[in-house]
Amino acid sequence: MAAPPRLRALLLAVNALLRKRRYHAALAMLKGFRNGVVYGVKIRTPHALVMTFLFRSGSFREKLRAILQATYIHSRNLACFVFAYKGLCALQSCVQGETYQVHSFLAAFVGGWLVFGDNNSINSQINMYLVSRTLFALCRLGVEKGYIPEPKRDPFPLLTAVVWGLVLWLFEYHRHTLQPSLQSSMTYLYQDSNVWHDILDFLVYNKSRPSQ
Repeated sequence: MAAPPRLRALLLAVNALLRKRRYHAALAMLKGFRNGVVYGVKIRTPHALVMTFLFRSGSFREKLRAILQATYIHSRNLACFVFAYKGLCALQSCVQGETYQVHSFLAAFVGGWLVFGDNNSINSQINMYLVSRTLFALCRLGVEKGYIPEPKRDPFPLLTAVVWGLVLWLFEYHRHTLQPSLQSSMTYLYQDSNVWHDILDFLVYNKSRPSQ
């Protein structure tokens, strides 16, 4: 079924506007905001769904509210950061007449401070996710540039051993220093597996259900 003439004219006008180079920077900010919302929902919703129903107590409505709130915060922050980052990059390029590598750092520095600077559980998870990947990338870059000698053997097994050794030591003796969701996961794996009363809470359930 063909679209009404007015709708077709409107779509043609919008598409013509989207193709104009003079508006590219502003439109890229808007699309970045849109992509931030979509990506945040895709990433946070399944994670919050699993973690909430696996580890969180409360009614179904409370759990649903927690999932929606976590998804909203994640998608909002990501969308706002992309919008701010692209806008600040475009502003610097416009002012200086050229794009420099430092523009990316400065734009992300300011955007990160403004958007992800609030110390809450969502921002904490996102920042920790980025820390590990940034350190890996910097090490690779250091090897590529010659600042770090290229290892003769694959360092991944040693890194793995150190990371797992440290995290279990922290869990056993300094648990409060770990992020709450990691504490919950490790409690389920390493602490709850020490307790059972019969075949039901040994194989079927993690913990005994209260008697009716």
